[in-house]
Amino acid sequence: MPIVAMVLVVVLLGAFLWLLQRNERDEQALELIKDALWIEQNMRFQLTSDEDKLERLAEGLGRETADVRQVADMAHLIVNTNPAIERVLWLDAQGGARLVEPPAEATPESGPEPDEAPSARADAFRIARSSGLRAYGTPYRIDATDVGFDVVFPLYRNGSFAGALVGVFSFEAMLTHHVPWWFAQRYQLEITDVRGSVLGAKSRLSVIGSTGLDSAPDPARSHVIPFDPPGHGVSLVVTAYPSDSNATRTILVVAIFGLTGSALWSLWSLRRHIAGRLRAEEALRAEHAFRKAMEDSLTVGMRARDLDGRITYVNPAFCRMVGWPADAMVGRGPPMPYWLPEDLDRAEAAFREVLAGRAPESGLEMRFRRANGERFDALIYEAPLIDANGRHTGWMGSVLDITERKKAEDLARQQQERLQQTSRLITMGEMASTLAHELNQPLSAIASYCTGCLNRLRSDRFDTQEVAAALDKLAAQARRAGLIVRRVHDFVRKSEPNVAPCSLAEVLEDCVGLMGADAVRLGVRVELSASADLPLVAGDRILLQQVVLNLMRNGIEAMAKTPRAERRLSVTVTTTEDGALLTDIRDRGCGIAPEIADGLFSPFFTTKSEGMGMGLNICRSIVEHHHGRLWFEAAPGGGSRFLFTLPVLPNSMPIPPVETV
Repeated sequence: MPIVAMVLVVVLLGAFLWLLQRNERDEQALELIKDALWIEQNMRFQLTSDEDKLERLAEGLGRETADVRQVADMAHLIVNTNPAIERVLWLDAQGGARLVEPPAEATPESGPEPDEAPSARADAFRIARSSGLRAYGTPYRIDATDVGFDVVFPLYRNGSFAGALVGVFSFEAMLTHHVPWWFAQRYQLEITDVRGSVLGAKSRLSVIGSTGLDSAPDPARSHVIPFDPPGHGVSLVVTAYPSDSNATRTILVVAIFGLTGSALWSLWSLRRHIAGRLRAEEALRAEHAFRKAMEDSLTVGMRARDLDGRITYVNPAFCRMVGWPADAMVGRGPPMPYWLPEDLDRAEAAFREVLAGRAPESGLEMRFRRANGERFDALIYEAPLIDANGRHTGWMGSVLDITERKKAEDLARQQQERLQQTSRLITMGEMASTLAHELNQPLSAIASYCTGCLNRLRSDRFDTQEVAAALDKLAAQARRAGLIVRRVHDFVRKSEPNVAPCSLAEVLEDCVGLMGADAVRLGVRVELSASADLPLVAGDRILLQQVVLNLMRNGIEAMAKTPRAERRLSVTVTTTEDGALLTDIRDRGCGIAPEIADGLFSPFFTTKSEGMGMGLNICRSIVEHHHGRLWFEAAPGGGSRFLFTLPVLPNSMPIPPVETV
């Protein structure tokens, strides 16, 4: 049976090679046809392009104002810029030449027109005159080495036939300039007439008529396409060059049959080897089956190591536990493939303790990594391994996967933390905390104005206008508090801000005025750099004030331990390259520690003893609702910088800011 199978393989390989050769031949034929169609379309396109230029010249000749010198210049330009056009002739109504470009004396290498040119041109001249359309002449030899054809364009003036414009095209020039080099490397292209005579050719050597003037193309390697226009039996013959695939195929066949012979010999040798091996395996199968049954029945991972710490045995349960095959672990010393890379030091220390006989009797908890990258917790019990002679030959470890137990413990702890978090969220709800935080500024201002008014009234020395102005400001702050309640309530409900054109400079000035009392009390100098002519932004004025006030208040409070002479809070507004407004609020406080930087914008995160931890989170949400971005950086020389961007209105052009304090 194996020999029959090998013979069948040889037959199938032979059939495969035959099919491969046939498919390759069909693919080559299809590729030849596709390339032939492409070159025919390319040459026809170039011919049509040249004809269009001649036709435009013919239309100019049909006008009464046609000038011979002008026509000669245009014809000269066409001949020089279109290599396929050999010459241009202007014929009168009787067929006489009024203009020849280039003249015969200008091209002595070409010489005068051959005798067959007028007769070949006469037929096309008659057809063009009678039909009123362009006509193509029969091919004729335009000089000693080249063959071409005429394209005749009739000329009409005032409805009467006034002559013709003739373009003489060279087949050789068309092949030279319109056939790409890669095509000539793969194919020989010939232009033949109705008798099969070669009118022009291009090949690797670019030798005209290299296959003979009257030789017919090989149908197996050639493809013939009619070339119309110019017609008159002119055809394109595309012949592919022979490839080196035959020699490669022969080498492949010899190699296949050689490998087949080697396979037959190997099969005979393998048969002898298998017979001996089967006899040996039969003797071991019974004993191995018993040991294998015991190993497979265990659910605890077992791992044996010698006195040097190299693994000598692992059972299937341990292999399934760590995801590594036994042959990848047996005979291997530390570091083990299932050790965690970041926990190598601890694993090495535990390994040395086991080899020293100091393994804990209660077991050792370790974290291992499976072959797929999954991590799990294991509990290991180590015991000395004693052989039949009572010698200590190593250590036997029992490994238990306690991942699920650890997960249950972690889940219980997380649930407890979740309960605490839920209780805290219920107590410090987003609505209540936001209102309490954002209403602090207007309510403080109202209290200050009330205190001032009461002091003035009790002193009996007050100015009515001054008290009225203070009461107006108090009423404005009350209205502002009401707006804050409504806007913040809408914001908490995830509604869009009440966006309107807003001057960021005015927002900053209002905020500086509101924070002025606190700044003076704490000895902080506030510097504002903003121009009243800054571009407008689309935003909610109240919510933007909350952002600026919160950032300014944080900056002022951050400078509590800064010497009073150095307490300076700068607020700067500039324009960015992409047309947005960048607000920079910089303090000279103690800065932000790296360990708290990641949680700075998180809800309920605060470094203040009485803070709620909602300010920066709300600020970032407001800025993002305005399609901007809020972030912070360490300020050069100490302190922090809080920056946020806001897009400007499309019709608001930025103006460089003017420095004001």
